[in-house]
Amino acid sequence: MTIDEMRQRKAELGYTNEMLAQKTGVPLGTVQKIFAGVTKAPRKRTLDALAEALRPPVWNPLDEEILWTGVLRESPAPYTSGSKRRREFTAEDYYAMTDDRRCELIDGQIYDMSSPSRLHQGVLGDIYVQLYECVSRHEGQCFLYLAPSDVQLGEKTVVQPDLYIHCHPENESPEPLRTAPDFIIEVTSPSTLQHDLLRKHYLYQKCGVREYWIVDPRKKKVVVFDLEHEELPDSYTFEDVVPVKISQGECAIDFRRVFKRVSHLYDAS
Repeated sequence: MTIDEMRQRKAELGYTNEMLAQKTGVPLGTVQKIFAGVTKAPRKRTLDALAEALRPPVWNPLDEEILWTGVLRESPAPYTSGSKRRREFTAEDYYAMTDDRRCELIDGQIYDMSSPSRLHQGVLGDIYVQLYECVSRHEGQCFLYLAPSDVQLGEKTVVQPDLYIHCHPENESPEPLRTAPDFIIEVTSPSTLQHDLLRKHYLYQKCGVREYWIVDPRKKKVVVFDLEHEELPDSYTFEDVVPVKISQGECAIDFRRVFKRVSHLYDAS
């Protein structure tokens, strides 16, 4: 893989230099110099490490029958970044934007978001109802929120997870949450699959989110990442009851109920 091919692959995956340095063990300064063209003849061992990190996995937890390469080639580009890395933005810049612009700020870059579909909202809504029933039983120990609700994860990152739970009463206020939620669900779509599987998964893992679910309504699949224990993800379908790991089995989502609620939207598509 040439350096130009690596640059292209790096952009497709949404990887930053910091992410590649952490994945490969190559010093961040070395990674920066290679991709900036400052280092003209990098060591073969360094190039091999970078190429290996940029090579797609052979398993996609949302669809075991295809490679991630296929997912990434077929999926439209994830949320658009108007800045194209011309400059880095801060949380202050994000909060100064107009309220009618739906976007997120990740590592200093703005990503615009399209309006969710009715299928997306229907699935998310029933998940929320089921979780609300469970969270309410804990009488204020945990708090459940739906997008749009800002979560600030640093001076250059503000995201709006589709749904999140945090169990930190001391952080309850009218202001955006400024600590990692304990639990996050993203309901993905063809245009956000790459964003949710790669960029957001890495972000949530790095920031201390304990459990992360990706729900794919099109494939009727759910992938559960136990980020707290760094275990391989568990895969479920819309015929399963999926336990919330951080609740020690007290909470679960019955996806049979979810599908029953939105089944008419599949018939109409």
